Amino acid sequence: MELPVKNHKRGLWTLSPLLVFFLIYVITSVVAGDFYKMPVTVAFMAASAWAFVVSKPARLGLRIERFSKGAANANIMMMVWIFILAGAFAGAAKFIGSVDSTVNLTLSVLPPNMIPAGIFIAACLISLSIGTSVGTIVALMPVAAGVASSSGLPLPLMAGIVVGGAFFGDNLSFISDTTIAATRTQGCLMRDKFRANFRIVIPAALLVLVVYIVLGWQYAAPVEVGVIAWSRVIPYLLVLITALCGVNVMLVLILGILSTGLLSLCSSELSLLEWAGAMGKGMTDMGELIIVTLLAGGMLELIRYNGGIQYVIRILSSRVRTRRGAELTISTAVAIANLCTANNTVAIVTVGDISRRISECFAIPPQRAASLLDTTSCVIQGLIPYGAQLLMGASLAAISALDIIPYLYYNFALALSCLLFILFKRA
Repeated sequence: MELPVKNHKRGLWTLSPLLVFFLIYVITSVVAGDFYKMPVTVAFMAASAWAFVVSKPARLGLRIERFSKGAANANIMMMVWIFILAGAFAGAAKFIGSVDSTVNLTLSVLPPNMIPAGIFIAACLISLSIGTSVGTIVALMPVAAGVASSSGLPLPLMAGIVVGGAFFGDNLSFISDTTIAATRTQGCLMRDKFRANFRIVIPAALLVLVVYIVLGWQYAAPVEVGVIAWSRVIPYLLVLITALCGVNVMLVLILGILSTGLLSLCSSELSLLEWAGAMGKGMTDMGELIIVTLLAGGMLELIRYNGGIQYVIRILSSRVRTRRGAELTISTAVAIANLCTANNTVAIVTVGDISRRISECFAIPPQRAASLLDTTSCVIQGLIPYGAQLLMGASLAAISALDIIPYLYYNFALALSCLLFILFKRA
């Protein structure tokens, strides 16, 4: 990664594009009383335009080049390919009836009062197995949305359950990229980081599980289970099983798409041409999501390149006086980096070196520092409306990302658990 501009003294001014986005999107939506009035694409376009105004280098052509590099970096493009494949699979699966049959199967297995808790446990297990929150959301969100429609449970609640559970494994899994980044930057073993992380995560997960059990009783009502066409369940079972086996999420989606095509070919009721049309519509429906991802990637690269993240980290680290303050600084630094990159792995790598130096100065065990980095980054990543997880979840559930945020009980509980861990738990 290319180093940012050095000796840049405008400080927080370089972070102002983020403020512009929130002012335009969030405040306008609140005033209008409708989060669909202000298109998120327009808000990001305005924020990106402001990023051009406040950025260096002076030549506009160089700023455009820097913006384009940010929009087209490997992480952003990987998300775009996943979005395209997820849209194709979602459209094809809906066309052949896979979603309805899988929803009916889920409703037949789970008692009505255990639906929220059951979906949360499923999301936790899948994410722990595959180590990726995006892959978990892609696999589970369409089913959760269908269950919400059939059971009467609020759709944003079900979406929040899936996103929250997805971050359980993203934070804990041995094969998660955040775990790998945190342990490598802090120089500790994965098993040691897992033990430290376990003490933060499990209290939050158990608390939220109890909440979902209580909510399940509150919303419990007789649910009429429709017909289960077992052959139509195969694509989702294939996606879930291959995901649990640790197969790359892109290959998982390709296998899912091919299975829907095979079922369409073998059915006299379905047309291959209509299947292709449904797949094309699914990809087209991801257009707004892809535009937001590209704009966000470019804008955040201008912020990074112009030294916004480094300025904040330097200010924070210069004020550390105690071990508790050092741990709070590590968590705050990675949180700010995450807000400015919309990628928890990149955020961990960005602040990893300074976090390690702070840890060494204040005798913080490396596994504890790694745990704080990973946990805080996962909390923030789940709460930013321009992060890949909320964008993907909102797109698949056909709601606004901001609709989901109030229902991210696990992320809020994890944030509280992490804070209590810093304040009261000594290594």
